[in-house]
Amino acid sequence: MKTILISILFLFSFGIADASNEILYASIDEGIGSFTAEYIATIVQEAEEGEYEAVVITLNTPGGLLDATRDIVSTFLESEVPIVVYVAPGGARAGSAGVFITLSANIAAMAPGTNIGAAHPVGMGGESGDSSDVMTQKVTNDAAALIRSIAKKRKKNQDYAELTVRESLSYSETEALDSNLIDLIAKNRNALIKAIHGMQVETTKGLKTLNTKSAKIVVRDKDWKESLLSFISDPNIAYIFILLTMYGIMIELYNPGAIFPGVIGVMSAILAGFSLQMLPVNYAGLALMIVAIVLFILEVKIVSYGMLSLGGIVSFLLGSIMLIDSPGDFMQIGIEIIIVATLVTAALFISIITLALKSQRKNVASGVNTLVGKEAIVFTAITPETMGKVKVTGELWRAKSSKSFQKNDKVIVKSVDGLTLEVE
Repeated sequence: MKTILISILFLFSFGIADASNEILYASIDEGIGSFTAEYIATIVQEAEEGEYEAVVITLNTPGGLLDATRDIVSTFLESEVPIVVYVAPGGARAGSAGVFITLSANIAAMAPGTNIGAAHPVGMGGESGDSSDVMTQKVTNDAAALIRSIAKKRKKNQDYAELTVRESLSYSETEALDSNLIDLIAKNRNALIKAIHGMQVETTKGLKTLNTKSAKIVVRDKDWKESLLSFISDPNIAYIFILLTMYGIMIELYNPGAIFPGVIGVMSAILAGFSLQMLPVNYAGLALMIVAIVLFILEVKIVSYGMLSLGGIVSFLLGSIMLIDSPGDFMQIGIEIIIVATLVTAALFISIITLALKSQRKNVASGVNTLVGKEAIVFTAITPETMGKVKVTGELWRAKSSKSFQKNDKVIVKSVDGLTLEVE
């Protein structure tokens, strides 16, 4: 009886321990940038602190920045908890930076109908150019050495991994499995969790046998702050913040004291700065956009009949095109947004110039001459022989006229003679 009770307690305890196994699950479906690296580092840290059985990351990416990719690779290689990267769903890809990320995981898996490869540095937001260019060769050699190092660490085929960098080769899920670039193919998440049960992996804490048979999956979605940062790190959003900065400053300068446009401009400038620090910025493009703002400001101070604004528009257009230094479409500002922004900017400043020119054509009036043409109310009677008084713009003036007017009659100021108005 005692033996039976001990056996029951042992099985019960084992069941509790097994049921407490948890897998932290996250999804990456975007270009790889600085925010992605920070997000993944946070997930791995939470998994280590929570002593999760493993971290499973579903990946679908066209590529990204090399520096951010290196950070993610470092996070995976130094992780105390097993990392599983699953290229999914069907139709997804681990392109460019995604190859490095997938291979650096303890377990690399793919879903049917997916592909991995094309990891040449040009596709990663690095330097581009002809293959004979010295700098391009250096970057390519560096990336090739990195991927061979990762493949060696994770016991993958180093030669096939290097071909994804040097020749931009891409593999289907079956080709990747046959070439020993991935560990398994799983049709869905449940099949993946079942397949990795019992697999032995090496972490910085040593060898670990995965126990995922009845593990609970904890989905780790982005919180509101991470979602906001992900939104702000989009190149198109950063560009819109730059536009709001420029428009806010311009409107405030043309309408001093408006306050609200100036506040929007300052807030947008701060957000734009935050966004740009997470993106591959071409500082020549940024300089051209700053020059455009300066030229627009000078148009307020100097009458150039539109030449300064024209130069500002051209500088703005070129700066917009050059602003993001990445050949990957996923990391570029949409050309349609640039065209619309340029047309709106041009229309805005053409309108301002037109109003300014109309203002210059008006006769300049100052002092008492501004009273000419204004309506006045007779305060005391006026006759051709005697002067009376009129009230104009809240002030009393002596007035004369060749005609007679009674009190409260409405008259028009014809001219000013010293301190006397002639009315009619």
